Amino acid sequence: MSATVQYASLDFPLNQGFTVYNGLQVLAYFITVFVAAPLAFVTGLLQAPAVAARFGTGRGPLNRQVARTVHFGVWLWMVGFIVAHVTMVLSTGALANLNHITFGRDTRSYWALAIFGVAAALVIGLWLAASPLTLRYPRVVQTVGRFVVGWAKAWMERAHPRASYRDKDISPYLWANGRSPASEEYRRLRDGGWGRYTLRVEGLVANPVALSYRELLALPKCEQITQHYCIQGWSGVVKWGGVRMADILALVQPLPEARWVVFYSFADGAEPGHGRYYDCHRVEHMREPMALLAYEMNGEPLTETHGAPLRLRNELELGFKQVKWIEAVEFVADFRGIGWGHGGYNEDHEYFGYRMPI
Repeated sequence: MSATVQYASLDFPLNQGFTVYNGLQVLAYFITVFVAAPLAFVTGLLQAPAVAARFGTGRGPLNRQVARTVHFGVWLWMVGFIVAHVTMVLSTGALANLNHITFGRDTRSYWALAIFGVAAALVIGLWLAASPLTLRYPRVVQTVGRFVVGWAKAWMERAHPRASYRDKDISPYLWANGRSPASEEYRRLRDGGWGRYTLRVEGLVANPVALSYRELLALPKCEQITQHYCIQGWSGVVKWGGVRMADILALVQPLPEARWVVFYSFADGAEPGHGRYYDCHRVEHMREPMALLAYEMNGEPLTETHGAPLRLRNELELGFKQVKWIEAVEFVADFRGIGWGHGGYNEDHEYFGYRMPI
């Protein structure tokens, strides 16, 4: 406390940073290293749909909003610590402090100042160049990002979704994104109550099928209450009803070379003239018991806004991967020949990377 009062009065304690840390310094370093840094990691993971789907953290004291709030608080702490730390280093004997930090010696060499200057200039230069470069070369950024964090995403995809919530957890409102299909075919099927709707399931399968809406309803029905995670930051708990993708796979018998399942929407993507919306999912994810072709939401048939007649539920993934207004399903060995070849409409045009479990 006395050190805090001294700092607040700008009467700084004696600088013995090379050999002795005062109480406030010790506390600040301890919080940064042993509290803030682990909290940043943990609260980041708690915002991942794969973690929530596995451990049920969508509700309770570890829910996403709590994690976001704590994560933001940690960010504020880190920024404040960096600003305060750099300010104190430069204002309480910059040359000596930089030698302590750079060389671990109690000297007054100007090499430490030169190294600091070059490093600072490099960081500032990269920061200034970051936005123009990312805007000009988004595909490069997407590729680099996939290389840097792809292993983490692949690891997170190994989780098996199992979390289910209670009726009282259901959100009173679920935001709807995306534009409804504008095709005449979709309007005709909708106006006919889906009586003439047929879901084609084809590609690398032993038994391609075309299932009518009535046939889909006749298949074993699964109901689950799960949390929907949007990349925009919001989430909601919904009760879904529909057909397990595992039952569809058992029906069509994918061939051994089939590695991806492509879901095609009746709707076009957000970019005019770039074709319809689609997304690719791993075959093994479609075998999960909670992978669903949903035709009900909260006990009622899907509305057009929320994806009627069918929408996908893959609880490992973010909302933009949950294709709505499904027209057809195709099993493929590789998605590079579909769309622009990046695994989904958003990945083709908005550079999110092709897997989003985190």
